[in-house]
Amino acid sequence: MVDSQSTPARQRPSIVSISSYLLFLFLALQVISLIISLSTFGKTRDALREAYAGSSTDGDQVADVFVAVGIGGSVLLLLLAVVLGVLALFNNQGRNGARITTWIVGGIMVCCVGGGLLSNAAGGFNAGGGTGGDGPSPEEIQRRLEEALPSWVTPVSLLLGVLSLVALITALILLALPKANAFFRKPTAAWEPPTPGASYPQAPGQPGYPQASGEPGYPSSGEPSYPPPPAANRPDDTPPTDRPGPTPPSTS
Repeated sequence: MVDSQSTPARQRPSIVSISSYLLFLFLALQVISLIISLSTFGKTRDALREAYAGSSTDGDQVADVFVAVGIGGSVLLLLLAVVLGVLALFNNQGRNGARITTWIVGGIMVCCVGGGLLSNAAGGFNAGGGTGGDGPSPEEIQRRLEEALPSWVTPVSLLLGVLSLVALITALILLALPKANAFFRKPTAAWEPPTPGASYPQAPGQPGYPQASGEPGYPSSGEPSYPPPPAANRPDDTPPTDRPGPTPPSTS
């Protein structure tokens, strides 16, 4: 007999907990990166305006587009990181759908963070080639940005990006290990033997049997009862001779 209420609770393996902690760390790193980006966008805009001053290209428009794209990308990464943090909570509960969604969102984040690291390592504007016309060269734009921004911004941003990428990839790998698979597998109810003396519900239409200490009683089958057979005639039950009846034959 199966008792669903007596099914033992699953114990969360340590690798699932570590994976959730890494996802929370990834979220915290994205918050720090967004704060740094917001604090430096003003100086970035000013540097781009000065770089494009005196050229036919509208420096204000270029600066506004660059800042808008940077802010939009940082906010998008933060929102996806928040989604991963929420999924980490469901992963701790053993929900396989949350784990699959974590792999999907995490894969997108790996591409975004990895692409940003490659762009920063290549020198930002230097990777884009020349601007054409009488505008400044990519090297000139990059030089002005480095002069306008604090010296710690670039190395700290690279460090945050590397830590984010390592934490995210490690978290996704931990969720794919065999111990994690056993935790996210749907649990099956355990079988327990019936307890002696316990009462169980009777199926409809079946007679119930009393739980007596002696022999069990059985219900009547519904057949009619019959009177007991008559007793045999005793010697003192001979009818009197004065009653009318046939005359016995003479013995003489």
